Amino acid sequence: MSGFSLPSRPRLHWAGLLMVSLVLAGLLEWAAFPAALLLGPMLAAIAFGVGGTSIRTPRWSFTAAQALIGCLIAHSFTPSILVTVAAGWDMLLLVVSTTIAAGAAVGWVLTRAKVLPGTTAAWGSSPGGASAMVALAAEFGADVRLVAFMQYLRVVVVVLTASAVTRLFVGSAPPPPSAADIWVLPPFLPFIATLAIAAIGAVLALRMRVPAGAMIGPMVLGTALHAAGLVEIVLPPWLMGLAYAGLGWTVGLGFNRAIFLYALRAVPKLLLATFLLIALCAASAWLLTLVLHIDPLSAYLATSPGGLDSIAIIVVGSHADAPLVLAAQTLRLFLVLATGPALARLIARHA
Repeated sequence: MSGFSLPSRPRLHWAGLLMVSLVLAGLLEWAAFPAALLLGPMLAAIAFGVGGTSIRTPRWSFTAAQALIGCLIAHSFTPSILVTVAAGWDMLLLVVSTTIAAGAAVGWVLTRAKVLPGTTAAWGSSPGGASAMVALAAEFGADVRLVAFMQYLRVVVVVLTASAVTRLFVGSAPPPPSAADIWVLPPFLPFIATLAIAAIGAVLALRMRVPAGAMIGPMVLGTALHAAGLVEIVLPPWLMGLAYAGLGWTVGLGFNRAIFLYALRAVPKLLLATFLLIALCAASAWLLTLVLHIDPLSAYLATSPGGLDSIAIIVVGSHADAPLVLAAQTLRLFLVLATGPALARLIARHA
């Protein structure tokens, strides 16, 4: 990697990143991959980040992307989710707990094998949202560089594998919307209300220091208003395309050369740990299909150890049971945020 570098011209970098993102997103869209508008910018940004670019997405853009993803989740979160949780809350809780235990087991193995220190391995292998885990890791003394590397590496692997699995089950995806559909103006008042939910929910949650508050705040506020029938959440394709690109660029540009070289020797073991975690979660999905008799795709996405935001993008573009998947992923995120510090201390002490 030492011979690969990019010229230090930010405007050229942004133009190049935009062009490569459009090409990759177009190719993935043509191949009918779910979350193509997330995967394309993410893969392009990884190449630029490792190549040594100095450009970074502004913090507000990542916050805005998370807030819109929260509104997207709220739009899919209907009263039927409560019915789903009520019908199988015990098994759902068991599967979610099993996924968290699988992440803790992987962190324990990485610590015992002396690949990473205990606290860093624990937060890096936690199956929650990458940004929330990195933020919490900084507060509890972990090596944030390695936690970010592990989390973003797993996000890429999980998104790629979940997209491939979804493509396998879905088969031929519906045709993408036409240019006229993409750029159509949304209804004014519902659109303004949606933007207000995104802004107010994010600001309130961040001021209350809620982990991953930029996404959780709009998700909770939007779910309450949408499920009660008080607000119609409207998210035009062009706006969500910008949100997906912002999220993908933020994750991808997190891969800089220093982090890459620092963790290069551990990459094979980290990849092995990532695939081990995915396999353990897939075993939980198999258990879910046996007990609750749900389709394999919904079970796989419900237990997939990616972040709530990226899995939400995939499930919305698939034929999976969105209420079940989002209920499981949301429950797991809250449980990881609640149990993460104690698990990290436990692994650091005993592994």
